[in-house]
Amino acid sequence: MTVLHERPAGLPESDARGRVAELMGMREQAVAGPGEKATEAQHAKGKLTARERIELLLDPGSFNEVEQLRRHRATGFGLETKRPYTDGVITGWGTVEGRTVFVYAHDFRIFGGALGEAHATKIHKIMDMALAAGAPLVSLNDGAGARIQEGVSALAGYGGIFQRNTKASGVIPQISVMLGPCAGGAAYSPALTDFVFMVRGTSQMFITGPDVVRAVTGEEITQNGLGGADVHAETSGVCHFAYDDEETCLAEVRYLLSLLPSNNREMPPAVTGPDAVGGSCDALLDLVPVDGNRPYDMTKVVEEIVDDGDYLEVHERWARNIVCALARLDGHTVGIVANQPQTLAGVLDIGASEKAARFVQFCDAFNIPIVTLLDVPGFLPGVDQEHGGIIRHGAKLLYAYCNATVPRISLILRKAYGGAYIVMDSQSIGADLTYAWPTNEIAVMGAEGAANVIFRRQIAAAEDPEAMRARMVKEYKAELMHPYYAAERGLVDDVIDPAETREVLVSSLEMLRNKHAELPSRKHGNPPQ
Repeated sequence: MTVLHERPAGLPESDARGRVAELMGMREQAVAGPGEKATEAQHAKGKLTARERIELLLDPGSFNEVEQLRRHRATGFGLETKRPYTDGVITGWGTVEGRTVFVYAHDFRIFGGALGEAHATKIHKIMDMALAAGAPLVSLNDGAGARIQEGVSALAGYGGIFQRNTKASGVIPQISVMLGPCAGGAAYSPALTDFVFMVRGTSQMFITGPDVVRAVTGEEITQNGLGGADVHAETSGVCHFAYDDEETCLAEVRYLLSLLPSNNREMPPAVTGPDAVGGSCDALLDLVPVDGNRPYDMTKVVEEIVDDGDYLEVHERWARNIVCALARLDGHTVGIVANQPQTLAGVLDIGASEKAARFVQFCDAFNIPIVTLLDVPGFLPGVDQEHGGIIRHGAKLLYAYCNATVPRISLILRKAYGGAYIVMDSQSIGADLTYAWPTNEIAVMGAEGAANVIFRRQIAAAEDPEAMRARMVKEYKAELMHPYYAAERGLVDDVIDPAETREVLVSSLEMLRNKHAELPSRKHGNPPQ
């Protein structure tokens, strides 16, 4: 589309009103975009326009646009005749629940949202502004990648975005919302941010598209099958949240922002807690079976503990054997990490370790206390896990906990065996407080496995090996796995009534609110990869 603004007829150039009228005309043109036909095409794909998305994300009337009249200066391949205002990206700031948030949104109607030099410069500026102001940055992604006609200048624009993503990491929350295609190097910016949202059917992310995959490997696959929302939410773990429509997706982005601080120098916003601090959780007495071999849904436990039963689960459909969620306790944001006995008996494996490690690091970066709920039988055994690097992946979670300086409370519900017990924020790696229910079993391994190792000879020599094994299992449990063994040795601060769990956690977090801890002076650590 050619945009060459003409001065309104009859208005003298020196007349201030004429100049203002000219400005208003240019702004109207910038807001309208390339026209109704392009807008209808966007809507026909089930997608909103960039400005419609910004209106849903921000508080009504709060958006302040930056560089609305920016246009590219590129020439060649007909670009000099197509110089629309905004250059295909809308940038600015507004508020979410009254707090400042910066945003940029690709306008797919203009150059397919492709990134050129001017387009990238606008994004660089708003990222710099967000970092300087100490406010969250939300990117609404709907672009076709680099603008090929501008060559390497477009690629350099991506480099500037990646460098700023990295600089802002752990300083301000960064949220990527995928609302259309995102291919090639462009996909690395979302991967560098804290959270990725996707919409089913309309958003895809991949490094090489289906055509390249087909040419190189011979595999036939659709765009959604290769990099759609469900693939990244369930298989790759690239996507943290997936929704059916843009309206729901953007509403959840607002909810996430309400739980987070504006930057790493602030505490998360607190609200008035809906429940009395001393509220009893009697339902917990029946939710968790005493028999360690019986599964249950850990999210039901979380619902009983947190304010109003409300929580936001991160990576809900990936690595389901561990639960990571943001919620509030007595009005204050907390991060919850919990084994999920309903999936793989709650074991730690490669996926669960990576998922929880990144979540712990995020909470630590943004002053969010961490509550860890343990019911873990150990690490998942198997050739695939060992060859896949369970040692280094499991070490990521260990490193994240050991490095965290926010308030940390762990609660052992039932099983806590072996190295997985240590890794899941045990007292020995720095948990501030460790509690346990009377149903807890803390040991190197399960009683059956331990008895088979320790009493192997006695069992083999017995007239009735099975009876001897049962006797030895019972003896091992009585000696080393009774509920108060760890408490007697100071490895658990207290054994509590499950019904008092919420009260204990709230009072403990209140005590730890002003915790101060320092790490050794260093440029940065070298975490396991």
